[in-house]
Amino acid sequence: MAGIYLHIPYCKQKCSYCDFHFSTNLNSKNELISSLLKEIELRYQEINEPIETIYFGGGTPSILSNQELDSIFNKLNKHFDLSSVKEVTLEANPDDLTKEKLAYFQNTPINRFSIGIQSFFEEDLRLMNRAHNALEAENCIKLTQDFGFDNLTIDLIYGSNTTTHEMWRQNLQKAVDLGINHISSYALTVEEKTILNRKIEKGEWKPINDKHQSDQFDYLVNFLESNGFIQYEISNFGKPGYFSQHNSNYWKGIPYIGFGPSAHSFFGNKRAWNIANNAKYINNLKNNNLPLEIETLNLKDQYNEMMMIGLRTIYGIDPILVKSTFGKLISAHFDLEIEQLFKENLVQQIDGKIVLTKEAKFFADGIASRLFYVD
Repeated sequence: MAGIYLHIPYCKQKCSYCDFHFSTNLNSKNELISSLLKEIELRYQEINEPIETIYFGGGTPSILSNQELDSIFNKLNKHFDLSSVKEVTLEANPDDLTKEKLAYFQNTPINRFSIGIQSFFEEDLRLMNRAHNALEAENCIKLTQDFGFDNLTIDLIYGSNTTTHEMWRQNLQKAVDLGINHISSYALTVEEKTILNRKIEKGEWKPINDKHQSDQFDYLVNFLESNGFIQYEISNFGKPGYFSQHNSNYWKGIPYIGFGPSAHSFFGNKRAWNIANNAKYINNLKNNNLPLEIETLNLKDQYNEMMMIGLRTIYGIDPILVKSTFGKLISAHFDLEIEQLFKENLVQQIDGKIVLTKEAKFFADGIASRLFYVD
């Protein structure tokens, strides 16, 4: 089985914290969709196995017209075996989920929505420069459910200086009260070349407080656990039967192919990515050239990736697989480092797999980096 990712690099406006590849200028959208369809034509043979999941990410894929989405589905159906597809996710902003749009979605293969709520409070939404308001955040969930879609995930952001602990509690409580079965939750991070970073550098906004964020992360984990959610990845919480199949396949190392500017692909020991520039992406494909770079992953790269991904998930790291795959030098390094992590109570072994302890999860990436093998 394999997955397909489609990157739609357009948004109505720029969120203050976002450093993803996107544009708020929609003038090139028609050309870009034509180029994306061309890319599918040129690359479909890179994946020969049946497709299990499809994911529209961005940007804001819900900004696409009905005709544009239809053209993408028609092209995918022409070139891929979609008979085994179980999950088709579309990322959406609350203000795009209108009655008219949802009626259209009912007649497409889309069966899961990832809605960028971020917060149910106006103060947070203003800080983040979101295109929707708090009322739209709540109403779009109810409306989407009314149209028969129950496989919804929402994004929530914690750790902003505008988000008090009580506001964070209410955000999570509202999500549970609305019957949401999956939540992706991220700390507000300050990335270079973002509005948020510039405002903090100018002293217009306060710097992010690490203790404030870690306290809200701890509350997130405990609250969702007590309400029947499983933290199956550091930032992802789902009730049984509602885990993201597409993202889970990423973390399990299942191949996927990505279309669109900045989209990534993974084929076992190879990784590929498209140029993160809309104009160059379009111009390359007009000339039947692929705006693609390819990297072959050596054993060290594959090991380091296994460490990073494995410790972020409940699937963990299989020490037997490490020893049988990566040879004596890397295995000896792994044994030495993992022993120290056990001594510090940062990892534990469950059903033969090494996973983080609950207290260590907020520091997952730093702990994983201690296992990295560097020549």
